[in-house]
Amino acid sequence: MTTARAWIAGVSLTFLAAACASPDPGTPSGQGGTTGTAGTTGVAGTTGVAGTTGVAGTTGAAGTTGVAGTTGVAGTTGVAGTTGVAGTTGNAGSGGNPAGTAGTTGAAGRGGGPAGAGGGAAAAGGRGGAAGGGAAGRGGAAGTVAPGGATGTTEPRLVTTGMAANTSWQTGTVMDLTSGTADMTINEATTYQTWEGFGGTFNEAGWVALMALDATERDRAIKLLFSATEGANFALGRLPIGASDYGVNRYTLDDTSGDYAMTSFSLARDKMRLIPYIQAALVVKPDIKFWGSPWTPPPWMKDNNAYDRGNMKNDAQTLQAFALYLAKYVEEYGKEGIKVSAVHPQNEPGYQQDYPSCGWTGSQMATFIKTYMGPTFTQRGVTAQIWMGTLSNDATDPGIAQTVMADATAKTFIKGFGMQWGTNGRVGTFTSMYGLPVWQSEHKCGNYPWETGYNATRAPNDHAYGEESWGLLKDWIGRGVTAYSAWNMVLDTVGKNLDVVRPWNQNALLAVDVAAKRLNITPTYYVFRHLSQFVDVGAKRIGSSGGFNDALVWKNPDNSIVAVMYNSMSSARTVTVQVRSGQLARFSIPARGWATLNTP
Repeated sequence: MTTARAWIAGVSLTFLAAACASPDPGTPSGQGGTTGTAGTTGVAGTTGVAGTTGVAGTTGAAGTTGVAGTTGVAGTTGVAGTTGVAGTTGNAGSGGNPAGTAGTTGAAGRGGGPAGAGGGAAAAGGRGGAAGGGAAGRGGAAGTVAPGGATGTTEPRLVTTGMAANTSWQTGTVMDLTSGTADMTINEATTYQTWEGFGGTFNEAGWVALMALDATERDRAIKLLFSATEGANFALGRLPIGASDYGVNRYTLDDTSGDYAMTSFSLARDKMRLIPYIQAALVVKPDIKFWGSPWTPPPWMKDNNAYDRGNMKNDAQTLQAFALYLAKYVEEYGKEGIKVSAVHPQNEPGYQQDYPSCGWTGSQMATFIKTYMGPTFTQRGVTAQIWMGTLSNDATDPGIAQTVMADATAKTFIKGFGMQWGTNGRVGTFTSMYGLPVWQSEHKCGNYPWETGYNATRAPNDHAYGEESWGLLKDWIGRGVTAYSAWNMVLDTVGKNLDVVRPWNQNALLAVDVAAKRLNITPTYYVFRHLSQFVDVGAKRIGSSGGFNDALVWKNPDNSIVAVMYNSMSSARTVTVQVRSGQLARFSIPARGWATLNTP
């Protein structure tokens, strides 16, 4: 990370939003004078405006060195590159052509906002960015402009994370070779699924933890999750419809008993915590794709009239009311500027838990989708897709989904499947049987109360969980899912959910020490980021072969190749990867650590 990027990371989201305003075009550089005297020092504006450079004489005499202005700060998402330094001595060319002219604005890279205008001659762009003035790299980050227009900074070629202290997210060194013996050979011709993105889940408890931080640290946390250049670049967001087990307490969006017309439906509770959390993320990444699922319908729709446990009622009036409940959820969130792209009708329909949950049968779900939810969405013009999920209990949930898909009418409404926890073995079968995408919808949270070594005091958030997480990611992705969702992106360091019968301190990607008001970045966060920052939506997973096989490899839409590798050894390991014919890369992976090799 360059100095300027480190400074930008500390700017509040409010400031960054303001910084999106169009910059002043600045004073033109190197205008021809009659005496060849040097121009005044060009002081750049706060939006990256180059100062006036040395004025060239009519005889082509060089002016004095045009002093660069102050650092041009870029706008919000897709933060511009570092110091927009003006070119060096404004030497006039023949005919009095001015030198030191500011390069053109670097075009924004993938997913980024516009880059700030750079000084000096045009620099080579980063991956996805056009040249000129420190062209924008991937995600809109502009290249660092060196004096005289030297090559700008691009995405890191190699990033590593180890288990030792202070070894996370280090830029490594790659030795390029044209021949040699490869430990792993990348096979572009062997292709698998097309990638739809990584993401995480928004819960009330996460926002409560974030609010314990000061504004600067809170902004940094959001960037760590969603920024394309300073974070994990998450593309997807899962939303609970009503309380999940990480709500502050139990609630739904219409707790008025018997309100079949949904006249009391309200987002008032979500506007307190959940919607501010979502909106903060949208400031950093405006194109997040959101999808929602309820942990429970309103209690009055269940046979036990409670948030926890119980089963969905089966009468037509209740099923129609629940369909309307889900439709209004999409509609009302849309009014808040939050587009919900898909709805899964029930989280884990085969589990009844001591936190918000609800049981369903397969025939009941098929009837609900074909007779109530599907037609209601159609009649009201709700564009959110209906997915069959989220499936978790392998003994029951795949059967529920198969019953839905066996119904000729119900299956026409289903556009994909959400699977998590115990259903990983079903991914390939469902993909081949139904020809629909399967998303991994919830990452396992670790620290399991039913296992020896459970930490009943706090969530461990340790390196061991990072290694477990890598195994889960590699397994699910290897089986063919097209998206992968983390569970809680943020929690406090205790990590306890609403279950008082079996309390559970769960891990997260970012953990807030509320008492110390300190943000802790966990090893699992870096595991996700090793993948998510570099693997773009639309990437194709590709094959690899050789003695080193603990890896995942993608080819991005811009033809760059991303290989993420894990070294399980207790010492660092040097590996050689053949990226393409005649193109080999040699580098070191830390002990029990990860490396992302990013090849244009």
